[in-house]
Formats: sequence, structure tokens, C-alpha cells
Amino acid sequence: MENAFIFYHNDSVKVITLLRKEIKMKKLSVLLVCGSGASSGFMAANMRKAAKAKGLDIDIKARSESEIENYIDDIDALMVGPHLAYILDEVEEYKNGRDVKVILMKPEYYSTLDGAKAIDHLLEEMKK
Repeated sequence: MENAFIFYHNDSVKVITLLRKEIKMKKLSVLLVCGSGASSGFMAANMRKAAKAKGLDIDIKARSESEIENYIDDIDALMVGPHLAYILDEVEEYKNGRDVKVILMKPEYYSTLDGAKAIDHLLEEMKK
């Protein structure tokens, strides 16, 4: 078993397999997109502050949805503004098999630009 550790406890063996994403050492790279890049730019700034406060090393950029193809090779996660849910099928085509987690941001935190809740959502989705 690749990437597995065996722990012995009370004469039973527990095997915990670590996900590749959990053990990779590089900085997590995230792209936020909205229609023009403006609201996602404000969200990205708030997410960077929240990530720093939590001691997380995350590269967060914001762009227009028209620029996804230019960045898809360089990111680990793509967070899409809730008003752009209709582009998710198109995004899957851009991915073309790449290991990029696509996350539809929730209106609850997007509308208030709550960077901390967006970071929590990102981390939750990356564990899946």
C-alpha cells in the first residue's frame, strides 16, 4: 500500500492511507473567478487575510471567468462565484482530466465577502 502507515493498538491493526493531496508539500494554488474579476478580487483579498490568520500557505488569485483556460494548468482548486453556476460544465471541459478541484462558492459567504468562511469551505472540499 503506497502512502500508508500501520498503527498497532490493542492487538488490532489500523491502516490509515494518506491522500496524496494531504502529503504534498507545495503551496496550494487557488483561482477565484467571477464575471469580471472584481468581486472575486475582493474575496481573494479577504481569503488571503483569513489564510494568513490561520497560518495557511495558500496562493489565491482572482480573475475573470474568461481567463480560466489560461490558469487551469497551474492551480489546485478553482472557486467559481455562485452567480456563475451555469459555467460548471464548461469548466469540466477546460480541466480535460487535470486534477483540479472545482468548487462553487456559496452565496452565504460570497455575498458578504467572508474570506474566513470561504477558506473553511475550500479546505472542506479539498479533503473530499
